[in-house]
Amino acid sequence: MTEKKEKRFIVVHKEGSALSNDGYRQILVDKKTGVNYLLVHVGYGAGLTPLLDREGRPIVTYVEP
Repeated sequence: MTEKKEKRFIVVHKEGSALSNDGYRQILVDKKTGVNYLLVHVGYGAGLTPLLDREGRPIVTYVEP
């Protein structure tokens, strides 16, 4: 019997298209820590970075369990 794994990240924002030259962007939230990440995907490349506030601290969103 296999257990269903719970997804750790949720997508809270999407824009762009994989078919365009600009690629697409997503904001992901880690359900365990609440930290927000920006994912940018263009062509065959991608980048992931935490979103930071003015003081350089990670932006945190509360996610109900």
